[in-house]
Amino acid sequence: MLTTDAAIRDLLTAARTVALVGISDRPDRASNQVMKVMQDHGYRVLPVNPMITGEHVHGEYIWRELNQLGDPIDIVDIFRKSSEAGAAVDAAIAAGAKAVWLQLGVIDEAAAARAEAAGLQVVMDRCIKIELARLGVEPVT
Repeated sequence: MLTTDAAIRDLLTAARTVALVGISDRPDRASNQVMKVMQDHGYRVLPVNPMITGEHVHGEYIWRELNQLGDPIDIVDIFRKSSEAGAAVDAAIAAGAKAVWLQLGVIDEAAAARAEAAGLQVVMDRCIKIELARLGVEPVT
């Protein structure tokens, strides 16, 4: 599990494409705000939510499942309840993602262990938006 500032900064600096599982189309929701910050930072963000598939958020089509994306995924950012995070982690493993990021308050030690065993980097119980600002990560070019 990535816990040091240097390791988290390296992950955020190397990443280009982020799949955001659990996107909301409501501007007041954290997932919506985090997606916008990531886009403003230069990341390509592919939103995933089966409840609003086919809609658009911040100009991006909302996908039903990770396995539909077709593009390499650097980070799968998971905005799901802890009890539902394991399924998203398993989907990230199956989709060949390089890393999973469980958002602030999302904790699933067993899912994190499965991801690490499959060779993925793991960040848990942290917010990408907060970490980008806190670590001073430069925008993706």
